[in-house]
Amino acid sequence: MPEDRAPASDPGAPPVTLDDLESAARERLAPLAFDYYAGGADDEETLRENRAAWARIRLRYRVLVDVSRRQLATAALGRPISLPVVVAPTAFHALAHPEGEAASARAAAAAGTVFILSTLSNTPVEDVVRAAAGVGGAVWFQLYVYRDRAVTRDLVRRVEAAGVSALVLTVDAPLLGRRPRDVRNRFRLPEGLAVANLVPAGMGALPEAPSGSGLAAYFASLLDPALTWPDVEWLRSQTRLPVVVKGIVRGDDAALAVEHGAAGVVVSNHGGRQLDTAPATADVLAEVVDAVAAAGGGGGDAPVEVFVDGGVRRGTDVVKALALGARAVLVGRPILWGLATGGEAGARRVLEMLREEMDLALALCGCPTVGGLGRDLVARAGGGR
Repeated sequence: MPEDRAPASDPGAPPVTLDDLESAARERLAPLAFDYYAGGADDEETLRENRAAWARIRLRYRVLVDVSRRQLATAALGRPISLPVVVAPTAFHALAHPEGEAASARAAAAAGTVFILSTLSNTPVEDVVRAAAGVGGAVWFQLYVYRDRAVTRDLVRRVEAAGVSALVLTVDAPLLGRRPRDVRNRFRLPEGLAVANLVPAGMGALPEAPSGSGLAAYFASLLDPALTWPDVEWLRSQTRLPVVVKGIVRGDDAALAVEHGAAGVVVSNHGGRQLDTAPATADVLAEVVDAVAAAGGGGGDAPVEVFVDGGVRRGTDVVKALALGARAVLVGRPILWGLATGGEAGARRVLEMLREEMDLALALCGCPTVGGLGRDLVARAGGGR
């Protein structure tokens, strides 16, 4: 064999990277499910840029620092977590594994972090909270606001009674972005699966959409496209739980979130699934962090926390996000790849892979604790900061 060619990888070998898991999941999942999880909006420019933007950031490592002991633990909304990675809200986990969101929640809890349950889950919130609590975990609930505010109010009361510890309000989806893969596949839920938490309200089924996505039709008919900033205050008035605003890509919107009482913001473009050519989250994270601080959300007894998702696939990506000011990252699709390939154990392996990579990155950066990460460690490709 020529010396300049690497040997072919063993198809039976355990995954080494999250991309390996994605490849394995592609082989196991039905095309409709894989495309739903993997796809983005329109030409998928933002989907690709989310990953490319992290790669453009360089790590300016320190040397001759004692890194014999590393500390990855932090806190999210006051709850200690063992690593700065939270499981992002993603819909329809039962397309990947029969145990659905319950398995993912147990995996997050076993890894010592938070699981965020999607409104569009296949598993009732009570079952998910019970699954996480059984291994000492916590669940936050991602909320879409329905046109019928009574339905939304009842849902908030239900998830609060179930024991979730925060609400994550998604604000970047007044309508569903056009996702060509789902249109071609005429996306629908298989027989026996539903939007479990909305079944009591009669909103558990996706409508028939013979010429497009059933999920897009669901959004268009049931979710509220008239949501505005005062509705954040309305939501806060309906619950004792902290409210995190998810879907921010601008500093001025981040400042408005602080002004309207958000406990946190998530820098997110919905995984590249809403407005194509929206900016990559890595490119706007520092702007949002600075805006939150300038708006008065960066200090005090309970500072407004900034999270980020979109394209995080390496422990180095997590280090870069924290150096730019994020409290933690949210990881979505990789959890689904782990779930599809190994159920609860597969989802937990995703988090452990990120933990191992991040631990090594901290050592090689000369920064043994996450609290020591700062912007002096990052630079843009080409030397700019």
